[in-house]
Amino acid sequence: MHFNIGEPNRMANALLIENGVIVTMDGDGRIIEGGSVLIENGIITSVCNGQVVDVDAERIDARGMVVMPGLIDTHAHAGHTLTKGLGDDSEQWMNVTGRIYASAVDTEFWTAEACLSALERIKCGTTTAALLFGGGPDIMRTEGPEAAEAHLAAVADMGVREILAVGPNRPTSRHVYTDYAGGTGREIAVSPLEQLAVCGRLIDAWAGRSDLLHLGISLPVFTASELEDESVYKISADARDMAREKGVLLVQDGHREGSIAANATRLDLFDEHSLLAHCIELTEADIAVLKQTGAKVAHNPSALMSVSGRCPALELMEQGVTVSLGTDAAAPDRPFDMFRNMFQAHRYHARHLRDDTVLPPMQLLAMATIEGARALSMENEIGSIEVGKRADIILVNMRQPHLWPPVNPVQRLARFANGADVDTTIVGGRVLMRGRKLVDQDENAILERAETAFHRMIARLPAL
Repeated sequence: MHFNIGEPNRMANALLIENGVIVTMDGDGRIIEGGSVLIENGIITSVCNGQVVDVDAERIDARGMVVMPGLIDTHAHAGHTLTKGLGDDSEQWMNVTGRIYASAVDTEFWTAEACLSALERIKCGTTTAALLFGGGPDIMRTEGPEAAEAHLAAVADMGVREILAVGPNRPTSRHVYTDYAGGTGREIAVSPLEQLAVCGRLIDAWAGRSDLLHLGISLPVFTASELEDESVYKISADARDMAREKGVLLVQDGHREGSIAANATRLDLFDEHSLLAHCIELTEADIAVLKQTGAKVAHNPSALMSVSGRCPALELMEQGVTVSLGTDAAAPDRPFDMFRNMFQAHRYHARHLRDDTVLPPMQLLAMATIEGARALSMENEIGSIEVGKRADIILVNMRQPHLWPPVNPVQRLARFANGADVDTTIVGGRVLMRGRKLVDQDENAILERAETAFHRMIARLPAL
């Protein structure tokens, strides 16, 4: 079967991937042995059995490889790749990271960290990620636009696709940041309402600037009792209204035990453009809200919250709720490797239910691709290899001992593969990595820049 748009023998900026096993992740779950994918100007224009002969295009021989959609990580954090290894346990790491984000970073930190984060994603096949700008509800660097601008510019240059959620802190304490714009530290106090205004300006400034980058609004998760506070209610309502007015995702990190129902009752907070991370120990009322509103879930089986409680991912999917996978990367103990996350998701729920048949391989791949796209409201653009979609594609080298023998490619991907098996990463038709070598970027330079930024950051925390 051959699907085409236009005339493939007259294509400009064309790329042809041939001789691979194509795991399409389309609605029919097609797997095409020895197939070809043709890309024109960043869009998939043909998916077919066999070779395409009469076409003028750059060719990639995918013999021995699986050709599949790029992986989609629906919950991670900007900043964390440069805080790995700090602290002896998770609580200490959280405290140190909070101090770092508030008082030890400059725009160069955010640039260097963004390049390092994007590099890791490219090398493990994650073509799209949704990141919160900061970590935790009280360390969002939105006192001004400069830090986020630095991050976004670096990500755009690296070429990966990203949704960056920017937002306010909790309105329950005074927030002071150190600004190093003049070379020496200068303290700045900021209110959550001021932060939200900065977020609005950022969203407007980046609207339409790059098809790779989108912004969203992040909002701390508040309990029912906290929502009785007028300042908490106001910042939540304002964030809700801004997200809906600007047509962007509303992202929250840390829902559990009745918080979804409480926010729905008090604020009517959720709709189909809401992305809720973790969602552990949910009540029946929480689940009813997810079903009624169409809000999506980012399940993070490797995260700390999944140690303290369980996300009922299987039960939610059985009731029609969109559940995607997130890494909660990149620290204190988890990378951006979505293959590792797929494996961990299976073991996490199989152990809980005492049933190894739950989350079969194709379902895991869907959670990491097309369901991730649905969670980001991007299912018409990415998440599967289909004609008309953006060409976010990875090639996985299957000719390796841990991925042999060459049978059942879906099972080998979900059960045995890891991020280091990704040979080629393509985003929007642009080849970012080939043969595990970056095409347009200097990997060593990125690592060295990140190391310099790390040491500068540490020097500003002499008591660390």
